[in-house]
Amino acid sequence: MKNNLLLSLVALTLIFTSCANDDTADIVLNITNNNGGGVTPVDTDVFLSGTYTQDLTLDANINYKINGSLVMADGTTLTIPAGMTIQALAAGSDVYVAISQGAQIVAEGTADNPIVFTSDASNPEAGDWGGLILLGRAPINSVTGTATSTSEIAGLPYGGSTADDNSGSLKYIRIEYSGGSADGQSENNGLSFYGVGNGTEVDYIQIYEGKDDGVEFFGGTVNASHIAVMNLQDDSIDWTEGYSGTISDIYIQHIQNPTETFNSDKAFECDGYNDDFGNNSNPIFFSNPTVNNVTIVGVGSGNTFQDGNIIDAGVYEAIRLRRGTAAIFNNINITGFGEAFDVDGNDTSDPTGQAIIDDKLQVNNITFTDVTTKFKNDTGVDTIIEADFISGEGNGTGTDYATWGAGWTK
Repeated sequence: MKNNLLLSLVALTLIFTSCANDDTADIVLNITNNNGGGVTPVDTDVFLSGTYTQDLTLDANINYKINGSLVMADGTTLTIPAGMTIQALAAGSDVYVAISQGAQIVAEGTADNPIVFTSDASNPEAGDWGGLILLGRAPINSVTGTATSTSEIAGLPYGGSTADDNSGSLKYIRIEYSGGSADGQSENNGLSFYGVGNGTEVDYIQIYEGKDDGVEFFGGTVNASHIAVMNLQDDSIDWTEGYSGTISDIYIQHIQNPTETFNSDKAFECDGYNDDFGNNSNPIFFSNPTVNNVTIVGVGSGNTFQDGNIIDAGVYEAIRLRRGTAAIFNNINITGFGEAFDVDGNDTSDPTGQAIIDDKLQVNNITFTDVTTKFKNDTGVDTIIEADFISGEGNGTGTDYATWGAGWTK
């Protein structure tokens, strides 16, 4: 008869000194093993939660389940072998994995053996659990100098002056059914990068069936490639707070729910700065990433629903650029939207139009299919025309998702 046993690692009480900007209470780490106590690999679950002040290496022979907030503290490394599926308790926003400033995650799957983070529900749904959060010491524009900001989920510090900060490596990772929301403003994304530096490796990532955004960059300089985002209920890729990395080979596929209770929102929502949560709205620099090789598949230019709301036909947007963001888009293919690019701003605090004039916000080589409006100018600079923003129409091929996404994505 099987009895619940507590591993020898249970009952480690971790008392650590809080940083001046971190009010986290002392945490008791719980690792519970529901195996029968033999020496063979466990056949049920090992539950993980709490704050780790030592390295954690997962065992490929053990079934792990995240049943709360799993936080890796400064100086620690979370290592996950290829081929593992890690379940998360379907309990919403409080179930997540956070890699703090100074910590690292080494999760390197392969095309044949990806690493999967998913819900433990028998009938999983978007928003069942939180997501994966990385926090680094790279520059952000919501604070100045070496000061830090605080993440909306977990309340952990991020940001600094180390552009090449290293938070580890993520390769061949699939994140499913994430995006649990704490309230109307604090929501998990599938994968959140808070001030993450370009010493971090991010390659071959899929976000599938998430309730909030897929991948969001809160400042930082991290580069990411081969990103597939499918069936999100909110935006697929976001950036804000002065993000300045390069993202390449992106495939986005939208969903329109047959019941019309929800639909995917924008493929990209791009902000020069973050005006939420009291962050700095007068930044010393704006977001300025480079985006290469993108394919975006919408649900049709005649779609009249977006983000769960009835809208006018033709307003269904692929990419919104606002709050002074700059960006260079190269080799883009957009299918099935009312509007391809909606550019918002003004001539003072949100100089998105000035970024176009200065050739810092440009689209090079793009193909439109079933798109009603290619460029909508809401910048407040009326002299800007489509030709100032878009060049090489008809030359965009997008990304070869059929090749690089084969075998490991849903």
